[in-house]
Amino acid sequence: MKINNVVVIGSGTMGSGIAAHLCNANIPVTLLDLTTEISQKAKERIGKSRPPLLIDSSKLDNINVGNIEENFDVVSNADWIVEAVVERIDIKHNIYEKIFKKRKKDSVVSSNTSSIPISVLSEKMSDEDKKDFCITHFFNPVRYMDLLEIVKSSDSDLNKVNLLKNFCEIELGKGAIICNDTPGFLGNRIGVYAMQIAMTEAFNMKLSVEEADAVFGRPMGIPKTGVFGLYDLIGIDLMADVLKSFIKELPENDPFQPVAKEMPLVKKLIESGYTGRKGKGGFYRMNKEGGKKVLEAINLETGDYSLSKKIDIKSDKVDLKKLISRGDRYGDYAWSVISKIIKYASSLVPGITDKFNDIDEAMRLGFNWSRGPFEMLKEIGVNNFFQRIDNYEGNKFLENLSRSKDENFYGERQKYTQIETLGKIKPRALKLDKNNSAEIYRFPEFNIVEFTTKANALDYDSMDSLKNATDKPLIIINESMQFSAGVNLTYTMNFAEKGDFKSIEKFVGYFQETCKHLKYSRFPVVSAPSGLTLGGGFEVLVQSNFVASHTNIVVGLVETLVGLVPAGGGCKEMLWRWSQTDEAKKDPDYASLKVFDIIGYAKTAASPVEAEPLKYLIPENKKIMSRNSLLSEARKILQENENFKVPEECKFNLSGKPLKDKMVGMLEKLYNEKIILDHGMVVGTELANVLSGGETTLDKTISEDQLFKLELDAFMKLIETSKTQDRIKHTLSTGKPLVN
Repeated sequence: MKINNVVVIGSGTMGSGIAAHLCNANIPVTLLDLTTEISQKAKERIGKSRPPLLIDSSKLDNINVGNIEENFDVVSNADWIVEAVVERIDIKHNIYEKIFKKRKKDSVVSSNTSSIPISVLSEKMSDEDKKDFCITHFFNPVRYMDLLEIVKSSDSDLNKVNLLKNFCEIELGKGAIICNDTPGFLGNRIGVYAMQIAMTEAFNMKLSVEEADAVFGRPMGIPKTGVFGLYDLIGIDLMADVLKSFIKELPENDPFQPVAKEMPLVKKLIESGYTGRKGKGGFYRMNKEGGKKVLEAINLETGDYSLSKKIDIKSDKVDLKKLISRGDRYGDYAWSVISKIIKYASSLVPGITDKFNDIDEAMRLGFNWSRGPFEMLKEIGVNNFFQRIDNYEGNKFLENLSRSKDENFYGERQKYTQIETLGKIKPRALKLDKNNSAEIYRFPEFNIVEFTTKANALDYDSMDSLKNATDKPLIIINESMQFSAGVNLTYTMNFAEKGDFKSIEKFVGYFQETCKHLKYSRFPVVSAPSGLTLGGGFEVLVQSNFVASHTNIVVGLVETLVGLVPAGGGCKEMLWRWSQTDEAKKDPDYASLKVFDIIGYAKTAASPVEAEPLKYLIPENKKIMSRNSLLSEARKILQENENFKVPEECKFNLSGKPLKDKMVGMLEKLYNEKIILDHGMVVGTELANVLSGGETTLDKTISEDQLFKLELDAFMKLIETSKTQDRIKHTLSTGKPLVN
């Protein structure tokens, strides 16, 4: 069976998302609904979606649309038919009857249901049809969420299920995990339980909303929303419906039952319209009285709102051993939640899946946890866990582990996939060199550097690791949600607030030195980015010799938003790329003006396809659908470049003052139109000085080092201003830019 053609029936959020992602993979797809008008409107929404569902918006017309009455014959040519209609079993049964009458032999039929058991979906199918039927539960938004649960039944043809899994993994870039037909399948069963136990224990232990979210968040390797923030984001009323479904479907003795019951406070919030961010607020609300926006949090005991307090539990890194051993209420809360999650997840093996690694992978891919329950157990330590755990009678997994006390029980990461991933290869490293910000995995033929800071922000330690790892061919890659969000601005501001600008200059200078070292290293350097690759992160990428990019990359030079200019070679490299165009060979100012526009407006690209017109990426850079394939593709690049030659240093001819004056004139126009304000003029002028070459003329040649110096001088002038510092502080505290 080979999948060359797909039909998606149902053009709602999930159906249109699946169709868009098939289009991303260059798979011909037809989207059907009750009327062609409905499916056409869905197609239009795909084109306008933010964040974009399409990697390349120009390919929107590759999605064909139609209706289930006049155009249903397309099903007969499809290799895979995906049902994504409303969660009503009568409607789904009617659709299946039509599909199985029309479909061609050996095609695969699947449902995108998130809650209806496969046994119910298939109850009216023939035994033959059941063989070709399964559930493909995509997570929303389809392009960006890596997890795909493939739910099989005892009737499913396992060969076909595995073929579908491989297709979704390789062609669609999904982490496709096969699981059994159980309530909530795999991810939601454990993810929702974790949320509920975190909420229940917060009530029981009398923690505030903010305290619970401060613990059940980054310190546990869980997204910063925490539990109550996530409840608000999903919708309190929607979560209540999900829980009712679990109560209905799960056995009465399931440990999920007591934590799934609706709490009086939750009931009250829903009844009064406090359903989360989409309503008047939820556990948090934004009070806009008096013309000001003030974030408030609810008191879990009284139901009253008051000013939300920032809770600092002094735990910047995920260290579960330390977290559960604090000896305070935060440590007690962390242990209570983590231990119960581990107990519940382990009780589901082999009921949901016989591979406990699959559960961890589902939590990483579907819920953005840095560690799944069994990885948590591994980190805590088996003996340590059993010294503290209470009753686990009837839990066969824990009973067996308690007898063996095997600290090395975990085995190989990511068993669900045959691809050689970073998670799989790490344990095979000959040596591990690590510091506070990065890890170097040393192998016989190459090294890997993985950043480990919050948002993979770059500091001295991460730069040291990059330099120390270039004694062999180097791959820069990681498993987190972003490649690097840039240089550590908090670190920079700490010096600025002390007036220690010499230390900032030294820090930026070292970053420049590191980037130049990467570019002209004796051995090739490959960056394999995914997620955010901004500012300093992009400067590392652009000065790597080769790039294998995930299609969900977000890339750009955004320094002007915080009142700075790129100073790690970003201006220099963008100038060089644009100077190689035909237009630049005719007009000496063309490249500078293009880069002035791109960096000045802090333009970003949300895919490699969008990045190429900006020259953030070039056509030679590889584009990879599957994040799990980044490492193998990076290794291929190294193998293909065994005879690597160090590139020659770039030289530049720039116009100097006349070009700078032209750029300043453009800024003045924007200023007069109030598009930029006072400090925007200052930042833009410094950027103009760099991109024009400073005190130069067109007949003079400028070296890379001279451009590095111009970048550094501009950076230092700006960081010393109070308005740039205001921009940085505002961005660090709110996540949003300040216009001043």
